[in-house]
Amino acid sequence: MAAAPAQVMEGAQVFLLLYVTGASPISQRAIASLKAFCEEHLRGRYDLEVIDVHQQPELAEEDRVLATPTLIRKLPLPLRRLVGDVCDPERLASGLNLESLS
Repeated sequence: MAAAPAQVMEGAQVFLLLYVTGASPISQRAIASLKAFCEEHLRGRYDLEVIDVHQQPELAEEDRVLATPTLIRKLPLPLRRLVGDVCDPERLASGLNLESLS
C-alpha cells in the first residue's frame, strides 16, 4: 500500500517564498492571487516572502529558480515547488499539497 502524500496538518505554520520578476502585471497578479489564497486557507498561520529576482538574484540562484513566478513551500517539509501560474486556487492547493485545507 502506497503512503499518502504529506499534507499540511491543521494548525501547522506554512512558510512560502514567491519569486517574481519586477513589478510586471504577471508578478502583481501572482502576488495578489497568492495573498488572497493564503488569507482564505491559511489565515494566521503562514509567512509569505516575495522576492524579486532582479533585486536579489543570489536568492534565486540559491533556490535554483529558473522561471518566474515560482512558489516554494519551505515549511512544513518536504519542500514543494510550483512554477508558473499561481492564480488558480485548485492548482495552488494541489501543487503545494494543501488539499486538506480546502
